[in-house]
Amino acid sequence: MINWNEERKVIKTRQEVVNEIKEILIDSLMLDIDKELIMNDQPLFGRGLELDSIDALELSIGISTTFGVELNDDDMAVLSSVNKLADFVIENSEEFINED
Repeated sequence: MINWNEERKVIKTRQEVVNEIKEILIDSLMLDIDKELIMNDQPLFGRGLELDSIDALELSIGISTTFGVELNDDDMAVLSSVNKLADFVIENSEEFINED
């Protein structure tokens, strides 16, 4: 049987992580864009937000500082979208691992 209270909690947590990632993008990279305009599956590099390697470094520092999750060279694929970053943070952050 589905525990709807637990499902709502998971959804709320994920939404909070997504919003925080968008805030990190805007604040640490000094983007002049409203967070509502950043789509969750929008590419962060290339034709998406047009981020570059320096931006990737700043973003990874912001993720590490905010969530306590370290990104290494093997994890760079998670920087492809906000959704992938949110999944990575939730799977690797002590804060969310301990909630289970």
